[in-house]
Amino acid sequence: MTKRNHAAHFAVPDLKALLGGMSPTRFFREYWHKKPLMIRNAVPNLEQVLDRAGLMELACREEAEGRMVRHVRDNWQVRHGPFTAAELAALPKRDWSVLVSGVNLLNPQGDALLNAFNFAPYARLDDLMVSFAPPGGGVGPHFDSYDVFLIQGLGRRRWEISAQDDLELIDDCPLRILKRFRVDQSWELEPGDMLYLPPQYAHNGVALTDCMTWSIGFRTPTTQEMATQFLIYLQDNLCLDGVYADPDLSYSRHPGRIPDAMASGLKDMIRKIRWTDADMDDFIGRYLSEPKPHVFFDPPERPAGAAVFRRRLQAKGLRLDARSLMLYLGKFFYVNGERVAAEPGLAPLLRQLADRRALPAGDYDEALTSRLYDWYLNGYLVLGH
Repeated sequence: MTKRNHAAHFAVPDLKALLGGMSPTRFFREYWHKKPLMIRNAVPNLEQVLDRAGLMELACREEAEGRMVRHVRDNWQVRHGPFTAAELAALPKRDWSVLVSGVNLLNPQGDALLNAFNFAPYARLDDLMVSFAPPGGGVGPHFDSYDVFLIQGLGRRRWEISAQDDLELIDDCPLRILKRFRVDQSWELEPGDMLYLPPQYAHNGVALTDCMTWSIGFRTPTTQEMATQFLIYLQDNLCLDGVYADPDLSYSRHPGRIPDAMASGLKDMIRKIRWTDADMDDFIGRYLSEPKPHVFFDPPERPAGAAVFRRRLQAKGLRLDARSLMLYLGKFFYVNGERVAAEPGLAPLLRQLADRRALPAGDYDEALTSRLYDWYLNGYLVLGH
């Protein structure tokens, strides 16, 4: 049996420990999108980050995305938060789950844990969800459209998985529960254990004791979503000249019929819609760095002046706010949905900020300091590490 670490404090595991000694190159080659992977004791001591009481407190917050799932007499019930402490305390002894998404935005160590998975691009990382369930609790046999790492933080949970092709769902169910579920493999996860599952892999987790599960999910936009959002981007960014005209219009005895010439002319107008690779790159950068709809930034209550900001940057450095996403593609950078063109010489430092989500203390030039100060005033970054 794997020896477990019962140290008193949580430390974000390094990449070697996180993947059980496996290199990211091997993981992507042999497992990513291909087959499950169990890693024992990958992330120990998560109970030091968040316990049951802490999760229940998060579930009562307005800014949290909380859900309560109950399984009552073969019926699934789902309620959305925020909840009250009284209704959470009144839950029965078994067969329910409380789940909170976006814990990385609510807990600094949760954010650090999510970012430990940056062996995949930040553009693919989605969020950290944490759930609590008493014995019998779970969300039923289901599948996800994305890759997921399931980490046991407290207690024990049995995971049953299946590579089945039959993904038909129960009709009129508030959850995406599989109508039929065939168990291929089963594991019991103890604190610190982690199970990776590829997309479309059917799985069912059932709490054996009071337990908490930490779920690292990845972003997988659908083709429909991408097409819809790109059309919205074009709507906001295209500017086409011209207006419909028909100087040769002639009398018709059938006024209800759309004239062929009119239909042809309108089609020609629509065909003027064009876009380039640069347009698509710009859309992709903006779209992938855009915060989720419920995310808002809080400017500092008592913002430092520009001179004080510069001195603190020199002394302490800075880091991106947990809600901020900074990406780059080609020569452009994208910060929370906004495109940023890098002044000459600034690109290496901006790439460092995007990759490491922080800049160390140092004396930076005026152009970069001014840009960073604007982001600080918007709440996009925080002074100090």
